[in-house]
Amino acid sequence: MKVLHVVTLHTPTNAFGGPTRVALNLAGGLRGRGVDAELVTLGDGFPPGRLPDEVEGVPARVFRARHVLPRFEVSGITSPSLLAGARRLVRSADVVHVHLMRDLITLPVAVAALQCGRPLVLQTHGMIDPSDKPLAKVLDALATKRLLRRADAVLHLTDWERGDLEAVVGAGRLARPVRLPNGTALHRPRARSGPPTVLYLARFQTRKRPRDFATAIPEVLERYPDARFVLAGPDSGELAGTLETVRELGVTDEVRHVGPLSHAEALEAFRAADVYVLPSVDEPFAMSLLESMSVGTPVVVRESNGLAPDIERAGAGRVVHRPEDIGEAVLGLLEPGANQAASQAAWRLIRDELSLDAVLDTLQEVYERAMKAPARGPSARSASGRS
Repeated sequence: MKVLHVVTLHTPTNAFGGPTRVALNLAGGLRGRGVDAELVTLGDGFPPGRLPDEVEGVPARVFRARHVLPRFEVSGITSPSLLAGARRLVRSADVVHVHLMRDLITLPVAVAALQCGRPLVLQTHGMIDPSDKPLAKVLDALATKRLLRRADAVLHLTDWERGDLEAVVGAGRLARPVRLPNGTALHRPRARSGPPTVLYLARFQTRKRPRDFATAIPEVLERYPDARFVLAGPDSGELAGTLETVRELGVTDEVRHVGPLSHAEALEAFRAADVYVLPSVDEPFAMSLLESMSVGTPVVVRESNGLAPDIERAGAGRVVHRPEDIGEAVLGLLEPGANQAASQAAWRLIRDELSLDAVLDTLQEVYERAMKAPARGPSARSASGRS
């Protein structure tokens, strides 16, 4: 079986975050099971002539990103060469798995898969919800609704996300919805040592609320004056404001800004931390939380996070309803006994419920059903003859 994982963007700094991380995890896991999985994406920020042909061991077809609509950021990038070869690409696959958003790459490739009669699986990562924005309305009318109604499966993270998708396409018109949580591999557990370390690792953008993290620092320092705080991740407009907040609070000496991290570096940062704080609001199902818990590092999240119910139920961290409560939550998790209990609970939550193996089992069943479904387009599905 050959599977194409199509995702919008890959950069050296992991600027696109979750969807690319999920695509790589799934493709890498599938390859470990003998499936010919490949990544198709745009590359940005790479030196001229040096686009990668593999990412973390996954073969990749990476096309240079062209910023044709800069004001729309990631939604406004495309690649004429990728679009010109989209039909050839999808015909080469037994299943086309598109990590769909309203953009100029994943939408056209998914449409090409429909037109060519290839089995199509969509995964939206909470990126498609009801919107009154003019561009969203145009794209929904041209492609999004048709794709969500005609795909062989639409993967959603939570019931909340499924409701958003049905609001876009109309009640009862969403094609074959399947709940598929994000998953991650278990990693070597952390060993607690040294002064308390509290980590923020995410993009510096408004929705992630990095300034809420910074605002909580003085409260933690009152009880743990030797505590250290790490700011990590690419900038999407909020870094300068966050660092200014740090300066205004007079805690510059206790904060270390390390910038974007590779995947391996991020795992080490999680392992070195005592608590990971992700203050973002309306976060569907953050991979960073899974990876933190996969090394046994407890987490602090807002109640609108898609993982909040699982974290609270398992005792893997703290769920807060207001940004003012972040400091108190961190302090609670820095208590040695509480930290150890939450650390063990976090690791067990990944092992028992959110492991990559469990996700791959479900995903391969989805692929098998998609390949057995009747062909929709001019290309008969049985023509590939792959196994």
